[in-house]
Amino acid sequence: MTEDHTDRIRKLNDLARQTFTGCRVFITPGIQALDDVDAVLRAVQLFNEFTADNDPYGEHDFGAFHLGKVQVFWQFSYYDVDLQMHSPDASDPAVTARVLTVMLAEEY
Repeated sequence: MTEDHTDRIRKLNDLARQTFTGCRVFITPGIQALDDVDAVLRAVQLFNEFTADNDPYGEHDFGAFHLGKVQVFWQFSYYDVDLQMHSPDASDPAVTARVLTVMLAEEY
């Protein structure tokens, strides 16, 4: 992938994660069962601890953090607009349905 391609994916992912627009947001049963789901979702939106270890491709497509006693993962998946198969180009919102899944680490 070119740097421009990666930069577009990163910008789309950041915008989607920070605003929950331009994507579908799914929470798993473990997240739904927590006392403060809003705090978890806000922590996802505010996440900015990207490193070479947790973001090797520079796309900002995965994050992990602790909130109280639970470890939370969030991850983007890229589907075609019909949600039938992988997106042909994750940098193009016209052909990509972004799905952000928020889960407990133990549900991964």
